[in-house]
Amino acid sequence: MADTDSYERQLQQAKRTLQQGDLPGAQQQLSSLLEAKPAHREALYYSAVCYRKQRLVAEAEATLGKLIEHHPDYGRAYQERAYCRQALNDRAGAVQAFEQAVTLNPALQASWLALFEHYGTAGDQQSAARAQQHLQWLAQLPPALRTVTSLIHEQKYYVAEQLCREFLDKNRDHPEAMRLLAQIGSKLQILDDAETLLYHCLKFAPEFARARLDYVQVLHKRQKFQAALEQAEILHAQEPGNQAYRIALASEQQAVGDFGAALASYDTLLQQNKPLPAIHVARGHALKTIGRTQESIKAYRQAYSVDPNHGDAYWSLANLKTYQFTAAEIETMRDALASEASADNERAFISFALGKAYEDRGEYANAFEFYSQGNALKQGQSRYDPQRLETEFDSQKALFDADFFAQRQHWGCPSDAPIFIVGLPRAGSTLLEQILASHSAVDGTMELANVIGLAHRLQGRQKQQYPAVLTTLKNEHFTRFGEEFIKDTQYHRQGGRFFIDKMPNNFRHIALIHLMLPNAKIIDARRQPMACCFSGYKQLFAEGQEFSYSLESIGRYYRAYVDLMAHWEQALPGRILRVQHEDVIDDLEGQVCRLLDFCGLPFEQQCVDFHQTERAVRTPSSEQVRQPIYRSGQEQWQNFEPFLEPLKQALGPALESFR
Repeated sequence: MADTDSYERQLQQAKRTLQQGDLPGAQQQLSSLLEAKPAHREALYYSAVCYRKQRLVAEAEATLGKLIEHHPDYGRAYQERAYCRQALNDRAGAVQAFEQAVTLNPALQASWLALFEHYGTAGDQQSAARAQQHLQWLAQLPPALRTVTSLIHEQKYYVAEQLCREFLDKNRDHPEAMRLLAQIGSKLQILDDAETLLYHCLKFAPEFARARLDYVQVLHKRQKFQAALEQAEILHAQEPGNQAYRIALASEQQAVGDFGAALASYDTLLQQNKPLPAIHVARGHALKTIGRTQESIKAYRQAYSVDPNHGDAYWSLANLKTYQFTAAEIETMRDALASEASADNERAFISFALGKAYEDRGEYANAFEFYSQGNALKQGQSRYDPQRLETEFDSQKALFDADFFAQRQHWGCPSDAPIFIVGLPRAGSTLLEQILASHSAVDGTMELANVIGLAHRLQGRQKQQYPAVLTTLKNEHFTRFGEEFIKDTQYHRQGGRFFIDKMPNNFRHIALIHLMLPNAKIIDARRQPMACCFSGYKQLFAEGQEFSYSLESIGRYYRAYVDLMAHWEQALPGRILRVQHEDVIDDLEGQVCRLLDFCGLPFEQQCVDFHQTERAVRTPSSEQVRQPIYRSGQEQWQNFEPFLEPLKQALGPALESFR
């Protein structure tokens, strides 16, 4: 099979042929490329263009259908679909496609121009003004930066970065170029660089509101919520009537735990603006986090009453875990799922919600069909590669053995304050956090991004630099990393002697954690593999768990996790406490004592009575950990066993070796 460079050469030749006006010749070259790589994004796109220009609109639309199936977030596909609809005199369909195009890629000038003309003709002055504003913004951008903007939205980040840096070499301190380069850094998870760029950008251009809004978002991603709030307050003060700035303000008020102020901001937004379902949903999330469940249900219902196709409203109800959908709601969701007005991300939300609705009714075949549909939609947008992850794990096992750690004894920051809870999502980590956070000496925080952010920083722009780079660093580096971790997480603490970081994926960074914080506690939250994996498969995560979108991928991930943790237990004996979720269910007090002993904490009864602890819980298990231990949900996966053979095959020996 031809390699990536060969595909690119074929594509460039076809584009040259197309530019020369030889449509049949270009079509033939593109067809040859697509025989070797049927889902090639640009080949499908240019093939559709060739068909349309040859007036073969049916063939063009069929090709676009394949393109959107494989690449649902590609804005140019919808722009081309709009041209096809125009050729068929389907004005409404063209407008809808143009709107989808600019939603996915705001740099598409031709789509904005078409929308501006349509809105003006239709008398929609507000929408016409919005389109004109975007056109003016694009027109004032240097051509190179217009290209960078489009490349970012097409997820061609490395090409965009190169072009943006070339522009900055000739135009130092150009605010928009700095903002775009920061945006690329944010997309690549190089958040410290993005933060620094935006900080300096605002020094040069303090009135650059778009950059400040990006700065709020990057600070939020870095979990610097107080700093993000301060920036959001600046934006809101500059333009109190701006809806986007008020939304940012409410989000950051919620992030710092000022739920009263956040709810007041959401209420103001709902009073002063056209009702938006997303605001109702955000308000529901705030209410859910502080345990006001019935009010959150009302907010989510208000969201779908404003827009019956707003999938996040239905999924938010399902994600309460305790909510039961009515027959009327199920019918509404099915109608929304079938509606052409529902985008793929909305369909994914609705599919997962329908899966939950039918599972609650005991209709397991229907439930599995919708869970599978939702996962397929998400997998189509994902670039997750199981083999790449397994190769990384093999690299860690080869690099970091007992001798490696023995040569680095007593390295790092000596603080023993952090307690890391690692493992897979849906393995019981929130329950363990709630138990420990009920202790008077322990602060519960959230899934902190600091360790993963540091790993991304060490990765840099060279593939495979991390984790191998850890072998080249000296003690002073790890000491500084540990001290920075303690300092940067201070904001999340409430004065306890210890604090918890329950980011589950930190199991991939045990070597880094041990080297920078050798006295921190590490707890491996583990759950029976079929129960854990299927629970993850039917959970629509906000981000970062792309392995969960297929039974095979999640099974391979669990298997690789068990294998890697076995290595850490050999390389670092006694360093990690494994806690089996089923054991906690069967012997709560015994496992609580075991946890407290490992952490060097005296017994406190409130750890057993964890469900009575009042604290904000920000994970999908928030409602479950406010209830006493229950056993009824532990074997729910068995209801779906006839459909789970691919999962069993992927798990292989981990089915037995997980304990």
